[in-house]
Amino acid sequence: MAGKPPQGDPVQDAPQVAGPKHAAAGLPAIGHTLRVAQQQMGVRRTALTLLRVNQKDGFDCPGCAWPEPEHRHTAEFCENGAKAVAEEATLRRVTPDFFAAHSVADLATRSGYWLGQQGRLTQPMYLSEGADHYEPVPWERAFDIVAEELTALDSPDEALFYTSGRTSNEAAFLYQLFAREFGTNNLPDCSNMCHESSGSALNETLGIGKGSVLLDDLYKADLIIVAGQNPGTNHPRMLSALEKAKANGARIITVNPLPEAGMERFKNPQTPQGMFRGAALTDLFLQIRIGGDQALFRLLNKLILETAGAVDEDFVREHTHGYEAFAAAARAADWDETLTATGLERAKVEEALRMVLASQRTIVCWAMGLTQHKHSVPTIREVVNFLLLRGNIGRPGAGVCPVRGHSNVQGDRTMGIFERPAPAFLDALEKEFGFAPPREHGYDVVRAIGAMRDGKAKVFFAMGGNFVSASPDTEVTEAAMRRARLTVHVSTKLNRSHAVTGARALILPTLGRTERDLQGSGEQFVTVEDSMGMVHASRGRLEPASPHLLSEPAIVCRLARRVLGHRSPTPWEEFEKDYATVRDRIARVVPGFENFNARVAEPGGFTLPHAPRDERRFPTATGKANFTAAPVEYPKLPEGRLLLQTLRSHDQYNTTIYGLDDRYRGIKNGRRVVLVNPEDARELGLADGSYTDLVSEWKDGVERRAPGFRVVHYPTARGCAAAYYPETNVLVPLDATADTSNTPASKSVVVRLEQSTTN
Repeated sequence: MAGKPPQGDPVQDAPQVAGPKHAAAGLPAIGHTLRVAQQQMGVRRTALTLLRVNQKDGFDCPGCAWPEPEHRHTAEFCENGAKAVAEEATLRRVTPDFFAAHSVADLATRSGYWLGQQGRLTQPMYLSEGADHYEPVPWERAFDIVAEELTALDSPDEALFYTSGRTSNEAAFLYQLFAREFGTNNLPDCSNMCHESSGSALNETLGIGKGSVLLDDLYKADLIIVAGQNPGTNHPRMLSALEKAKANGARIITVNPLPEAGMERFKNPQTPQGMFRGAALTDLFLQIRIGGDQALFRLLNKLILETAGAVDEDFVREHTHGYEAFAAAARAADWDETLTATGLERAKVEEALRMVLASQRTIVCWAMGLTQHKHSVPTIREVVNFLLLRGNIGRPGAGVCPVRGHSNVQGDRTMGIFERPAPAFLDALEKEFGFAPPREHGYDVVRAIGAMRDGKAKVFFAMGGNFVSASPDTEVTEAAMRRARLTVHVSTKLNRSHAVTGARALILPTLGRTERDLQGSGEQFVTVEDSMGMVHASRGRLEPASPHLLSEPAIVCRLARRVLGHRSPTPWEEFEKDYATVRDRIARVVPGFENFNARVAEPGGFTLPHAPRDERRFPTATGKANFTAAPVEYPKLPEGRLLLQTLRSHDQYNTTIYGLDDRYRGIKNGRRVVLVNPEDARELGLADGSYTDLVSEWKDGVERRAPGFRVVHYPTARGCAAAYYPETNVLVPLDATADTSNTPASKSVVVRLEQSTTN
């Protein structure tokens, strides 16, 4: 029955709950993968498609940005990657008849899961002002509508051009080029909501806002610290790399408020032994209190300073700046305060120190568990301090490893998707294309929402993603979107953002990664950059889901021709016909992409330069790696309250909901759950299986409520709780953001739990 979408919208607030698992992948993952793939694609299409995922002559998985190994397995994909591919290559279709049967008001009542399960969009759809249904519209009319609204603006800065991290390098480069030729740097992107804190901290301290390790470095490491990250759910292929690192002698410290099955034991489905027996990954589990990571690394730094011979004095002297101020701050770290901030036992910290001192090559990996707090940037700076102390930057098997989510989110930023572009990048654009790009900084995601709310931005154009569901302060975000004159979404599938519209709205259907892209000069490929700075080609082979689809580069080029007209010096028509001509321009504008077309033609692609890693050269303001000394911060918890973190279920990727199960955490057929430590639950009078409303508390005094969550007694850190997003985005105010990076502080939300008003 492949291709048939679910009829009813399933109930999501009555989950069945069992105990958490203690191993990830294995036979259950294989069975679940094949079942979901066949439901969406059928048997033959499943085989043809999955065998091309992440292969050198295939397409890049749209699921995440984890890099591919040099020697690839026939099945070089994980369970969640297979789900992402299946939903894109599905046989289910959303036709104009669907929109005729479902008003926008009806779509707004549906869950994100139900919307996504309807299938691929097939034609451009238009919601005219005052209408209650989308209707089909020809592509040329769709571009006319966008041009009407853009050219009617009083200023180019009244337009917002958002980007999802799944956009290819070629599409991203063209998109930012169009926005800047139009006259604005309003290029908010999904990085603003996830790893902006990493980029802010790493640019200041190391001079480049990317990780400094390659996949091979993990295999050479003595110690890998995985902090604020759940690889088994979010980056399952990372578990294979950690398994190999362990086999080569590495030890692993896991720092997380929640025990995670994948970090306990990984049953590698690519090998018979791995499938059944598996490998224990974590050597030391530090079950840290939410937001206590800065305090932990600060204390470790103090203890390293106090250990004779532990500091790499030659490296510090030759390659760093600010050591004395940092050392003074670190020496002042207090044991009692650290144990309060972290919730850890002293013996656990001392064991971690022994492992650190025994390691000559240390890597720290992290994700949004570190990046989405008010004090995220100083936390990541403290991680850098920790690595600098022992010379673990620019050494094989050592370095910083922020693990990205979307498959090309790092590449989009490299291509210029950034509201605060470097002057050198704008200079290069001006020299290459002969126009003067705007120099004033634009809006990031949070400021873009505020601009729409305040009437300062009137057109919202999204290249992919699900902006409404991904953003904080759901009610404010939705009200802001509805104030826009026009909202446009370039999409492959339905999502919540299509039901929260401006006065006028467009849905523009685009090709997916799995599909052939045939343009005027022949069949095209695109490129992506993974989480470790590797650039490679991606070639889809499936026939497009509809003859009416356009590729993302084609959409940008046609829109640019319609909006900019003959005044544009850019050869948009040529770019649409042949993406190689786009790569030639990228090669002349973006450092590291010289001879782009020839290098990406090599199997596996090429590695971008990284000065700290490659040369121990640090392009910072001081010319050296910068130690920093910030006050230690951590969330303070009032009595009777819990500290909530948002997270993904295992059947989820960002805001895309593949199913209603979280197999590793023992949750089935539901999403409205809150995981609470049993001792905290008893103190608060919360029985397992009871229902509660989550009410967040912030300094603004505004009550934000997420109703009807089933309490699940779960082994979280004391004082901490967890629940899925986007259901809990409503609890995070728009202005509750990380200092410096302005990333929403979704990982440390003070909540009280009140008896449910809905159950």
